[in-house]
Amino acid sequence: MKAEGNMTARMWHGRTKASDADAYLDYLFKSGIPAYRATPGNKGAWVLRRIEGDIAHFNTLTFWESREAIKAFAGEDIETAKYYAQDEEYLLEFEPTVTHYEIFE
Repeated sequence: MKAEGNMTARMWHGRTKASDADAYLDYLFKSGIPAYRATPGNKGAWVLRRIEGDIAHFNTLTFWESREAIKAFAGEDIETAKYYAQDEEYLLEFEPTVTHYEIFE
């Protein structure tokens, strides 16, 4: 098992009302996902969604060639979650951090 070129996965989690799930998904694909994909060093961006009762859980899963590339997107403290102005209309809370994982093949 070896590290895949020091690539890093970044995962963010957020929650909305289930009734807002489709609108928030659309918003993600107009805001955060294009911003991830436009950042040099981003190797892909996906949204995972799970609806449980009246709550919708969202995870964004992004892959990066380096931690330096993540800084270009997230700022110097890559552990801090990045939010957009319109997130206030949908999210039930603002989780302060994201999680990073080393990628192995």
